[in-house]
Amino acid sequence: MSAQRLLRLLIDGRSAGARLDLYLTRHFLAEPHPSSMLSRSGIQRLIAEGQVTLNGGRAKASTRLKLNDRIDIRPLPPRESTLESEALPLDIIYEDPDCIVINKAPGMVVHPAAGQRRGTLVNALLHHCPDLEAIGGERRPGIVHRLDKDTSGVMIVAKTVSAFHTLVAQFKRRTVKKEYVALVWGKTQADKGIIDRPIGRHRSDRKRMSSVHFLNKSRDAVTEWSVEERFALDSTSNSRIWLTVLRLYPRTGRTHQIRVHLADLGYPLVGDRVYGGRRNKSVVATSSNSIVDTFPRQALHAERLAIDHVRTGRRVEFCAPLADDLRDLLRHLQVANSPSQISLSNYSLAGVDKKTALK
Repeated sequence: MSAQRLLRLLIDGRSAGARLDLYLTRHFLAEPHPSSMLSRSGIQRLIAEGQVTLNGGRAKASTRLKLNDRIDIRPLPPRESTLESEALPLDIIYEDPDCIVINKAPGMVVHPAAGQRRGTLVNALLHHCPDLEAIGGERRPGIVHRLDKDTSGVMIVAKTVSAFHTLVAQFKRRTVKKEYVALVWGKTQADKGIIDRPIGRHRSDRKRMSSVHFLNKSRDAVTEWSVEERFALDSTSNSRIWLTVLRLYPRTGRTHQIRVHLADLGYPLVGDRVYGGRRNKSVVATSSNSIVDTFPRQALHAERLAIDHVRTGRRVEFCAPLADDLRDLLRHLQVANSPSQISLSNYSLAGVDKKTALK
């Protein structure tokens, strides 16, 4: 919907009785339109500012709809963006007129926020795709999902308004399939499993999430996992330090979900300074595990992402090779454990042929 175009909706029998704001939220999720009014808060803002009328008059967000009611929606005038474009390097896996798929580097923040206005993925994308500015949220143009600053791997970004809403709807419906590789402390007893534990804001630390000590409000969170490899590192205290490489399949997309689920289960990510806890100081570090102890970020990589393409509807999968630091750490552990039998075929270590990344 352009700035000049009015959108009109008529209420049928299936929608009669619904709240105005909930009806509009569901409508834009199910039938993507070229507008940025996808969230319920965005809808409520439009209603509060008189941009949504019911049968020609102003209405409240809580108004119950009746059969044949007429809703007219006029978008708010666009705000002048304060985002800057920057010529930062991008590792592009795939790109077409609808979307761009990036292998996000570790250490790169996804979008500007308080305290960091430059150097983010959004700044780099605006330089590469100048038209991205008008798509989606004002501070997060084109962004339909996120990775933590220190998590590397595959991200998809919308390049058109239609693609933005279609992709957001797929994430909402949980039809997007995500696959991660992680290195964790400890030795899992089973070879695979499912973590089904709600996640909420930590009750004593508002900057953290928890599946154990959360406030009253929580949201369902499910993570499937399987073991790829286990490493046993010897220390000078005659005890063994175990590490496990996991492949993870999050079925939901909660904040810090993988990091929280694994830490609360007793297998924190290597390098996670927030959820990793303190290492046992009684264990004297060897040359092998000191490299692990000093790994500078959480050892988490988003390796694969599968979606229904926004234009063709065909199922497509994108794969991002491991970042250099995590690849080198895994190679080091494999050499330390089995110098004569090094197998790296389970991970995307060799890179991805950009011509064949779309399968």
